[in-house]
Amino acid sequence: MPHLRLALAQLNATVGDISANADLVVDWARRAAEAGADVVLFPEMVLTGYPVEDLALRQSFVEASRTSITRLAARLADADLAHLVAVVGYLDRTDEPGHPKGGHPQNKAAVLTGGQVVSSYAKHHLPNYGVFDEFRYFRPGQELQVVRLRGVDIAIAICEDLSQDGGTVAAAAEAQAGLLAVIYACPYERDKDDTRGELVARRAGEAGCPLAYVNLVGGQDELVFDGDSMITDATGEIVVRGPQFVEELVLADLDLPAAVVPMDASATAEAAGLSGMAIARRLVSEAPAEQPDRGWITPRVFDRLSGLEEVYLALVLGLRDYCKKNGIQRVYLGLSGGIDSTLVATLACDAIGAANVYGISNPSSYSSEHSKTDALELAQRTGLNFATVPIAPVVDAFEAAIDIDGIAAENLQARIRGVIWMAESNQHGPSIVLACGNKSELAVGYSTIYGDAVGGFAPIKDVPKTWVWKLATWRNEKAIACGQQPPIPENAITKEPSAELRPGQKDTDSLPPYEVLDEILADYVEGDKGRDDILAMGYDADLVDRVMRMVDLAEYKRRQYPPGTKISFKAFGRDRRLPITNGWREGRSPVPARTVGKNDPERTAS
Repeated sequence: MPHLRLALAQLNATVGDISANADLVVDWARRAAEAGADVVLFPEMVLTGYPVEDLALRQSFVEASRTSITRLAARLADADLAHLVAVVGYLDRTDEPGHPKGGHPQNKAAVLTGGQVVSSYAKHHLPNYGVFDEFRYFRPGQELQVVRLRGVDIAIAICEDLSQDGGTVAAAAEAQAGLLAVIYACPYERDKDDTRGELVARRAGEAGCPLAYVNLVGGQDELVFDGDSMITDATGEIVVRGPQFVEELVLADLDLPAAVVPMDASATAEAAGLSGMAIARRLVSEAPAEQPDRGWITPRVFDRLSGLEEVYLALVLGLRDYCKKNGIQRVYLGLSGGIDSTLVATLACDAIGAANVYGISNPSSYSSEHSKTDALELAQRTGLNFATVPIAPVVDAFEAAIDIDGIAAENLQARIRGVIWMAESNQHGPSIVLACGNKSELAVGYSTIYGDAVGGFAPIKDVPKTWVWKLATWRNEKAIACGQQPPIPENAITKEPSAELRPGQKDTDSLPPYEVLDEILADYVEGDKGRDDILAMGYDADLVDRVMRMVDLAEYKRRQYPPGTKISFKAFGRDRRLPITNGWREGRSPVPARTVGKNDPERTAS
């Protein structure tokens, strides 16, 4: 039985930086070769980064990727890696004479060896849901590529090809492949359990051969990729599994079934079978007379992280890469002593180091003493930079100049704070302000535009309020388990939340308890359930109507909110796309557009 040593390189690529990504591939290919690998798999579109979005429509970018993949093959050979087979994701196009751009963009995997691109496979199934718009950009492939290496037929697939019944997986079975190699760029989502592991196991059984899956790792704007690369045997049992949220070279020794389909040194092709895909074969090498005696790598299966640790590490990685890849050296944020800003500050310290985090306390005449002391205690526990800038004199100056009261006066305080944070960030760049709002507040419009909503990134934008408390508690427990001081003051976790914009204000003055609110929001926002469905769960009708109304009216505010790491099935932004001007109201007559004005009594802030 032929033997292959396989390497899965789960890397952190940067969208658009083709040169740096190519360097990354060469570096990790060298590591794979030094580990004795015969073949190394790199993630989907690792050469360009993923997702490239409308860069795929720019001819110069497509051509840069096409040129770079050819140069990459030569670079690997020049680095004494010509013997290694590398499967590399990149952006290509169809070749269509007369097409204004030479052809349609394609999401491809190239097989590089001996200084050449010996085969390339175009992604067959293009996802068009959630954050994915691949049908907008790419032309699908219709041909399965099978590469024979050391006497083993390796079939190539890309990401969503694995998720769909039939197609590429069925074609791999028809081709009698000895290994199905799948390169992925699959973003992280919480509450997925182990759906990837279950999918990989099921598809291995359908393909009738072992399956190797390599995933991207790292943050890209609102997405974060968690790695978690794996290999299963032909029965679907996971025999090798990589870690989450870190770059890693995952290695495995595999005894694989020998190729049984005859072929000579020239390429052969088979007509489409039941899968509907043609099968193209490329010969790299037949089985050697003798297998190398290089020992056996002990397979390692990393344990999956707990749900809370997954989310926390996803948020840290998303923020770290947003700063690193955009050249941001420091971050500023308002520290109110509340749980949201406290968690964001802690995430920032873990992501880029406390020395690069600047917290600003802006007490007003309504700020409680514990808010001031809790913010200071957080700074002392974490070591972040801390300053206090009272806003009462500035508020007095504004109120002397203009006549405002009520919500307008409350929002004035938030906007003054936002001006201070932005001024500090502008003065001491390259830096950004972090917005500290959570998903529950964002859902119902409980934020102030140009106030607490200012910033360049919103780390907990997709984190419900109840999860903010869970994550803060987990982070403290993690510190204790490691023999460290918990970073988050206990009072920040236990005290009742308040915006502190008027005397004695509590969040529950305007909102239902967060435990109830988050349950309704999960059904309405993430589950797309209608009013009748939610009422059937036992909620009060007036409460449901009020929450739904607040969510609907806050759409324009969410459009102006900074980007933030996606961790849920349906995050605000590309996942959930609703019109701002929208007269549809379930269970009631359509609401005239004029009721969406700033004097709406149910608008908590604007």
